[in-house]
Amino acid sequence: MSMKTTMPLVALYCGSRAGNKPVYREQAILLAQQLAQNNLGVVYGGASIGLMGQVADTVLAHGGEVVGVIPAFLLQNEIAHATLTELYVVDTMHERKAMMAERASAFVALPGGLGTFEEILEVATWGQLAQHSKPIVLFNVQNYYQGLIDQLAHAVNEGFLSPEHCAKVVVCQTVEEVMQAIQLATQQPGSLQTEHV
Repeated sequence: MSMKTTMPLVALYCGSRAGNKPVYREQAILLAQQLAQNNLGVVYGGASIGLMGQVADTVLAHGGEVVGVIPAFLLQNEIAHATLTELYVVDTMHERKAMMAERASAFVALPGGLGTFEEILEVATWGQLAQHSKPIVLFNVQNYYQGLIDQLAHAVNEGFLSPEHCAKVVVCQTVEEVMQAIQLATQQPGSLQTEHV
């Protein structure tokens, strides 16, 4: 695998759809711009559609690097992005998620569906099991994630999740908060190589 990227990468989990409200797209674009302007690249699911495609296009347009990882069976549905810095076509979702997690210095969930929920909760689980200590962020655009946030609090109250592990999932309401949450991890030299999920 020959890597062309030179920037620390942030894993962005987000929908292959754009959602019903313009604010989801607007906030995804703002976050993508901020990442690129702060010399941060993105690793994501490799699609050219929905919020996924919008994020990739925006980061590239602002001089950032983008790594896409897409399973071969999704190529028809999600339509692989043609102009990424690096694109990997893998066999399974497990390979996709493992490669994204290994390349990322931080994890951010924008609004999305089942895949997005599953991906951010999986890296949160890996954090709970001490497999990494990278930032895990829920970008709660217009309270999109309020139901999940309430469920996590309920799990704590019912004794299934420790407050310490729940606190590893940082809830952010604004692009500025997201940037603050990931900034420390992505500024450390060698942060891409030091930990492997």
